[in-house]
Amino acid sequence: QVQLVESGGGLVQAGGSLRLSCAASGRTFSNYAMAWFRQAPGKEREFVAAISRSGGSTYYAESVKGRFTISTDNAKNTVYLQMNSLKPEDTAVYYCAAGPWGSIATRPSYWGQGTQVTVSS
Repeated sequence: QVQLVESGGGLVQAGGSLRLSCAASGRTFSNYAMAWFRQAPGKEREFVAAISRSGGSTYYAESVKGRFTISTDNAKNTVYLQMNSLKPEDTAVYYCAAGPWGSIATRPSYWGQGTQVTVSS
């Protein structure tokens, strides 16, 4: 089993920044890639960004490319999502996920409980 705990959400004005953290634990965590997803009210959950276990590969949804950065601190078993130039449409519950690299963007194996991000205009 893998446990994922997100933190760092909150309320920010448009144009501002937030950094989300996801602390991971569990016996098999070291085998998995990590990702962030989000779900806005009334919408389906969508992929945001993913990073390979080594941190050497990343990819992003087009809607956040150039504004968000995913990174990992393997010593702390923590993954981050730095969000800059935030827009009201970024408002959502953000979820951390873990799973095999080949399916991390579509079928993660594990999910965190989510953290709310609200961007005011």
